[in-house]
Amino acid sequence: MIRLYTDRLQISYGNRLIVKDMKIEIPDKKITTIIGSNGCGKSTLLKAITRIIPHQSGRIILDGESILKQDTKELAKKMAILPQSPESPAGLTVGELVSYGRYPYQKGFGRLTKKDLEVINWALEVTKTADFKHQPVNALSGGQRQRVWIAMALAQETDIIFLDEPTTYLDMAHQLEVLELLQQLNKEQGRTIVMVLHDINQAARFADYIIALKDGQIIKAGTSDEVIDCNVLKEVFQIDAVIGRDPRTDKPICITYNLIKGEEKSEISLTGDH
Repeated sequence: MIRLYTDRLQISYGNRLIVKDMKIEIPDKKITTIIGSNGCGKSTLLKAITRIIPHQSGRIILDGESILKQDTKELAKKMAILPQSPESPAGLTVGELVSYGRYPYQKGFGRLTKKDLEVINWALEVTKTADFKHQPVNALSGGQRQRVWIAMALAQETDIIFLDEPTTYLDMAHQLEVLELLQQLNKEQGRTIVMVLHDINQAARFADYIIALKDGQIIKAGTSDEVIDCNVLKEVFQIDAVIGRDPRTDKPICITYNLIKGEEKSEISLTGDH
């Protein structure tokens, strides 16, 4: 089932075309990961789909209707986004931050209802951040803060959650912790997860569907076996990769790689020395 898709989507910054005639389909209740080199349009795509930035042409369709025609609060009940390296105001407590996720449901003076408080406490419990409820967000470790931001996204009670590089600046253990939490939310609650990741091995391990971008266009989309491929990685990242199998997950894994451009430069340099 496809609830969310784009058709001939084009996004520009000034005169520069970032995303070109993009047609993607986001599988419902699956984990989709977007990979690609810096500046290829990954974050721009997420911002456009969630209506943070405008798109110049084409369509973004959710539940059969353009997102441009949907009420902002109603759209916020369907999609939540965790931006790259989010920051909270100084002194804001964990509970206060998570309560912001209830904004789409508030009316009048915006007082939290009994239902709001129940959802906030549930989101804190699921993300294992309930013990920090009354602590300032900026007093937490990087991994704890990231879980708190995910709790805020969960408090929105959306079916679809977008995350832009949710593992940035985290150590290996906390990266795994965050990704396993997202996988748990997908499997146990059927949440559709769409995230940008830099680590292709993490993408292969956790994603049901991978979209590989280069210069604002899709090079390959499909399963990890279809995308984590020597030829695809060569075109997307300009690397000569050796692909094996993860002994624990049986997913493809990049064992090692060389920079293709670096090798070419080295050969040119050596030739020039003789």
